[in-house]
Amino acid sequence: MNEIKNRGWSVTMAGLGINLALGILYTWSIFKQAIKESVLAKDGVFNWDMASLNDPFAVCCLMFTVAMVFAGRIQDKFSPRMTAVIGGILTGAGLIVISQSNALSAWILGFGVLTGLGLGFGYASATPPAIKWFPSSKTGLIAGIVVAGFGLASVYIAPLANFLIARFGLSQSMLIFGVAFLAVVCILSMFLVNPPAGYVAVGAVPSANTTAVPATDFSPSQMLKTGAFYKLWFMYFIGAGAALIIIGSVAGMAKQSMGDLAWIVVALMAVGNAGGRIVAGVISDKIGRTKTLLIMMSLQSAVIFSLLFVAETEAVLLVAAATMVGFNYGTNLSLFPSVTKDYFGIKNFGINYGLLFSAWGIGGFIFPRLSQMILAQTGTQHTAYLLCSILLAAGAILSMMTTAPRKTKREKSALDQFREQIAFARAQPVDVYLGARHI
Repeated sequence: MNEIKNRGWSVTMAGLGINLALGILYTWSIFKQAIKESVLAKDGVFNWDMASLNDPFAVCCLMFTVAMVFAGRIQDKFSPRMTAVIGGILTGAGLIVISQSNALSAWILGFGVLTGLGLGFGYASATPPAIKWFPSSKTGLIAGIVVAGFGLASVYIAPLANFLIARFGLSQSMLIFGVAFLAVVCILSMFLVNPPAGYVAVGAVPSANTTAVPATDFSPSQMLKTGAFYKLWFMYFIGAGAALIIIGSVAGMAKQSMGDLAWIVVALMAVGNAGGRIVAGVISDKIGRTKTLLIMMSLQSAVIFSLLFVAETEAVLLVAAATMVGFNYGTNLSLFPSVTKDYFGIKNFGINYGLLFSAWGIGGFIFPRLSQMILAQTGTQHTAYLLCSILLAAGAILSMMTTAPRKTKREKSALDQFREQIAFARAQPVDVYLGARHI
């Protein structure tokens, strides 16, 4: 039998590159600030209601998660390359659409719907094929590296966006980003490939502190019948939604104390975002996913609570808080795909994670929209911060009650049961396994 060439690292780096392009989502606060300044100046360029400033971002998050479900199925059934190309085309098309109009409806369609769907397809294409090439002991690390690109993207997109907006205006900047990201994602998609059927990663032995990959894979319908799925969904909903309030508004928060250098806060948050994905991935490989979730959600609750006492004029404290919010938010994006693989298997990973990822999208739709409404009515987001802090604490408590599900005998297929019988037989002493020969 010919040895199968391990393409794990080339797939991982391609996924990282794709996410570095798609991470434009986290630079929304830069675009939002430019729109807000136009609205306040009443220059006639953007005539939006202040309560609607986050609507394109909120719709984008929702469409992102809708796309993840369908993209996960395409990735599982067909090819991650196809999924990535669809993502690149939709993302580029959405940004090109908003470059042609300043109307709120056009931005909801372009950035919200088209780019949101594109981000979902592109994001879904990157992580599953990468982690399939590696053993379970490296799931957290590889997932963390791939998704780190999405978080790290603002490090270069934020200053680049400021430069382009200052020189060409917001609309032309969106056109440049749209064409560039369409080309980059479609080119990198050629490097994405799933391992062949029957492939077993070298060193595929889980460590003592991580959850072993189940002997049987859960179908989407089976997964939806487990209590573990809904516990994970709620934690993801809270962890993502609470942080996206800050991510979507951080440039405006920093504007008062840092002026035109507010993009630095966005970039530092991105560094924290990317770092959190890798660090949490590595830690969770060592101590387990739910223990890491407990630590990270508790820390996020404390950091967001601290924002009640940080004024927008206190630049140093604001930068530190934003970086920590980014770090803790990033941990979600490596922990939840990893725990999906651990709890529900690899066979249907794409669609299973897409279903769990709906928590991210719904959280991203509800929390920023609600916080913007609170801000428009009260002039402060303190009520939103307090609510998020309480919910995150509840999520941390819930993580301690979350364990891997096990299929019942009735749920297992005949093939699953046969595999378990073979595994049991192989685990017996030789004289028992071959006992019939001694008679």
